[in-house]
Amino acid sequence: MNADSVARYLQQHPEFFEQHPDLLAVINVPNPHSGRAISLQERQLALLREKHRAIEIKLAEMVRRAQENDAIGDKLQTWTRQLLLAQDAQALAGAVIDGLKAVFSVPQAALRLWGVREAHQAMPEAAPVEVEAIRLANGMSRPYCGPRAHPQVARWLPDPPNARSMALLALRKGADPDAFGLIVLGSADIERFTSDMGTAYLERIAETSSAALSRLVE
Repeated sequence: MNADSVARYLQQHPEFFEQHPDLLAVINVPNPHSGRAISLQERQLALLREKHRAIEIKLAEMVRRAQENDAIGDKLQTWTRQLLLAQDAQALAGAVIDGLKAVFSVPQAALRLWGVREAHQAMPEAAPVEVEAIRLANGMSRPYCGPRAHPQVARWLPDPPNARSMALLALRKGADPDAFGLIVLGSADIERFTSDMGTAYLERIAETSSAALSRLVE
């Protein structure tokens, strides 16, 4: 018999050590940490402790993420409430951007809308937008997150050189493939918006902003 045969036999006959309990006390295996020989029972106990520690670490990570998600959910609710309380177009546009900066602690944020109704065309957010920016927004199927890019929209931020990472959120009416606006978020922290980060909450922010601001465009 070879080692694989022994391993298979023990897996197929879990009652083996019940029938030969004396072996548990005399079989010694190396301790992976100290190098000294320990009994099979001690080795099993050490394995159980290691598994227990691994489970504790995973549980702590799950609790941490749940707490973070709860905190983000509370912030999203606070920001949404501010949008609902906005009285006019100018207040609404300000609630979107000022709320993102204040509630979500985003250092820089900017908003541009196009196709704005005549009554709202004097808003700063309705300033002329380059064709490249509109094409960029139309081509986005999900928020962009990553290093500073797209200079045609990065310059909308108050301090573009200090926006080392950015998030771009296209605004749409429902399933309309064409966007009517774009939100730009910037941070000096290169790790704030990364290409591998989850975008579920950013997508919710984009959907809520789109629903609120759609009344301002044709």
